Amino acid sequence: MAWITLVVGLAATANLLPLRSPIDSDFSAISSWPDAAYWFGTDQLGRDIFARCVFGARISLAVGLLAPAFGLGVGISLGLAAGYFRGRTESIIVAVMDAILAFPGILVALAVTAYLGASTAILIFLLGVLTIPAFMRVARANALVFAQREFVLAARAMGATHWRVLRLEVLPNVIIPMLIYALLVVSRIIVVEGVLSFLGLSVPPPQPTWGNMIADGQGDLATSPYISFIPSALMFLTLLSINLIGERLRADVRGSAL
Repeated sequence: MAWITLVVGLAATANLLPLRSPIDSDFSAISSWPDAAYWFGTDQLGRDIFARCVFGARISLAVGLLAPAFGLGVGISLGLAAGYFRGRTESIIVAVMDAILAFPGILVALAVTAYLGASTAILIFLLGVLTIPAFMRVARANALVFAQREFVLAARAMGATHWRVLRLEVLPNVIIPMLIYALLVVSRIIVVEGVLSFLGLSVPPPQPTWGNMIADGQGDLATSPYISFIPSALMFLTLLSINLIGERLRADVRGSAL
């Protein structure tokens, strides 16, 4: 939590902090190793890596959080409908989700961004769509369990509408495991965004992202390995923190259920 709070806080207040420009070059300090002036050093163009890491966190976190949020909203709605109503509704929804899952996610992302161009909005929408089937399946599995519980049957017997039963009886019991699963999806989406950035199919330069910073340093690993290793370490620590938070929440929920 401390690491995630630090990263999110720096990314959110980057414009207010006394940071150097992430795109301006200092040609007197090209490929300078970390020192008191440049905490994380500079890259091949003399750009401050610390500033680029802070501003780059904005893209990685925005995509990593907003894409799963979009997928969660759509996926949980479809999953509740499939698990509650069953029958033809479930068959249609499951068939559509299976069709989406049939396409390799990374290849679809590569094709779409190569054709439409790279932008944050397109990336968020595309990766959000690709997360919908996974969220739908988790929501459907939980809805199948709770749709037959006594409190749901009692609400139906008292004349509650389907919308009321879903909103007040099923959704509150499904949302917690869905949010825990969403944390794991966030870490995966950050990795996918990093891969697309590494391939040059995410946000175009000079806007920094952790992925394109790693790609920028691949040609200088022998002489200036910090250019790639520092953003790699930041991504690693962020993903590790998210996964540890998710595992802890899952254990807490499982323990309270027992």
